[in-house]
Amino acid sequence: MNQTASVWLVLVMGLVAANLPFISNRLFAVIALRSPKNLALRLAELVVFYLLTGILGLTLEQKAGQLAPQGWEFYAVTGTLFITFAFPGFTWRYLFKQRH
Repeated sequence: MNQTASVWLVLVMGLVAANLPFISNRLFAVIALRSPKNLALRLAELVVFYLLTGILGLTLEQKAGQLAPQGWEFYAVTGTLFITFAFPGFTWRYLFKQRH
């Protein structure tokens, strides 16, 4: 896999993973729950999906060559980017009036 494909894979994975907690009512989109998820559980899922996306990016970077050192700035930027990616799912879940 070339470097461009790796970057696009991580970006698409981030976009999907950031919206998954707000779109699905299942825990990690797999485990059915007895009651609906609350916002705290959705945010916890968001953190787990952020870490999984980071692990994927780290793995692809390691396969491409040498790992670059990251400071707190890297995690601040990628965290805010992940939260920005989650905005469509959050908007759909909490800001649009659901019609029944």
